[in-house]
Amino acid sequence: MTTSCLGFTSLIMKILRTQDFSIILGIFNFILVFSPICGDDSIDTEGADRFKIEGKVTLTDARNSDWLGVTRVLVDGGDYIGYLRSDGSFVVNELPSGSYVVEISNPNYIFESARVDISRKGMVRARRVNYLQFSDKTSMSYPLDLKDRQKAKYFQTREQWRITDFLMNPMVLTMVLPLLLIMVLPKLMNAADPEAQKEMQSQMKAFNDKSTVPDISEMLASWFPSTDTKKPKHKAKKK
Repeated sequence: MTTSCLGFTSLIMKILRTQDFSIILGIFNFILVFSPICGDDSIDTEGADRFKIEGKVTLTDARNSDWLGVTRVLVDGGDYIGYLRSDGSFVVNELPSGSYVVEISNPNYIFESARVDISRKGMVRARRVNYLQFSDKTSMSYPLDLKDRQKAKYFQTREQWRITDFLMNPMVLTMVLPLLLIMVLPKLMNAADPEAQKEMQSQMKAFNDKSTVPDISEMLASWFPSTDTKKPKHKAKKK
């Protein structure tokens, strides 16, 4: 088909040299009619370099199929858009070779994202998208199987009052803990072994006995003796 179109073009150039306007007008109309035929090869050539991305979207807690109508498959932020079938599958066609980010847009749920790399030979490789660690290259199965991660939250949940907030208040802890120690420690001492009670009592007596506690001033004086030496005073003898 390409060879015939080239021969036809050379024939037109020869006729144009005759400068016959009626023939030129007829040729022009002929070109308008048969130009799509000559362009078939170029269209097929472009279509040979186009690929597709296919997969399936799964909603774990889906109670009905209403979410399918409001869900879109966005490739590179919406440069290419796909729609879901009744079973959740999708196909995005007419994609040239390259690297694409596939995202699922839904107003109520947040889904996984995937990066799909398509080579010039049509080889497809998929991996997870990690915006925090770009070096993470966790592979995924292809065709894609994208699932929901969580519900979309547009508002912050109002903070509610809980009893634990009251109990963990520092003012309450400073009041309650000493009271508990006063109430619990005597019971623990009474429930202890008699020998352990005697040992604890002896320790308490030794701690309360002030006679066994050395005087701090005497300890410091013994550690740091005075360096001043008293010189004897000589009285002058009266003559």
